[in-house]
Amino acid sequence: MALKLNQVIAVEKGVKARVYGEITNLNKLAQKPDLFNGLARTYQSKGDDDEKLPDERKRVQASAPDLIRSFANAATELMTVTARKDWTNCVAKADVIVDGKTIVAAAPVSYLLFLEKQLTDFHTFVGNIPVLDESENWTFDTNSSLFKSDQTSTHRTKKIAKPIVLYPATPEHPAQTQMIGEDVIAGFWNQVKQSGAMPKPKKLGLLARTEALLRAIKEAREAANGTDVVVTAPVAIFDHLLEE
Repeated sequence: MALKLNQVIAVEKGVKARVYGEITNLNKLAQKPDLFNGLARTYQSKGDDDEKLPDERKRVQASAPDLIRSFANAATELMTVTARKDWTNCVAKADVIVDGKTIVAAAPVSYLLFLEKQLTDFHTFVGNIPVLDESENWTFDTNSSLFKSDQTSTHRTKKIAKPIVLYPATPEHPAQTQMIGEDVIAGFWNQVKQSGAMPKPKKLGLLARTEALLRAIKEAREAANGTDVVVTAPVAIFDHLLEE
């Protein structure tokens, strides 16, 4: 059974983490010169009656050829997996189709991933746009390219001073009056609201179309990722570097 691109992608992350871990450890060893040094020392006394001392040995714990070989083996494994993915990505393509209509033809996986990110951002953006207040009756004004509401009127009042009679006049006393403030209508406010927001049905429709296109992009990506892996020759980078 042919190896599929999605299978290579699935194992690449694990291989990368493991190989980078191995290379990190090899780098740490390479920076410890003392591990590369060893010795074998024996003591020979001058005479038979002189003190005998035990041999001394220090084992070499790291070898440059061994470290280089380990590095090359680990890196070659990752290079091979990545080569399979990248070479296959050159031929792995699929159409983005919505309701039988081809929106993007023969799109490579990398572009499908890019589109998915852009449309996810667009979906979030549209979701943040306000909608028209449904308590108002809106019509589109072609002159301003804005929505406008029906006209409403409210009155404006002002206070005027008005005398009132507290006690009417009598033959003996004049009338007693007092000035009071009274609110009277001074005019009217005629108001038409304007808005650059979206009608709710239009916003919901745009979100639904974006979601449908996102689903089609994901389906196309899955189809492209089902492409058979391109068989490549073993990566020979280190064969070249270590050639003597």
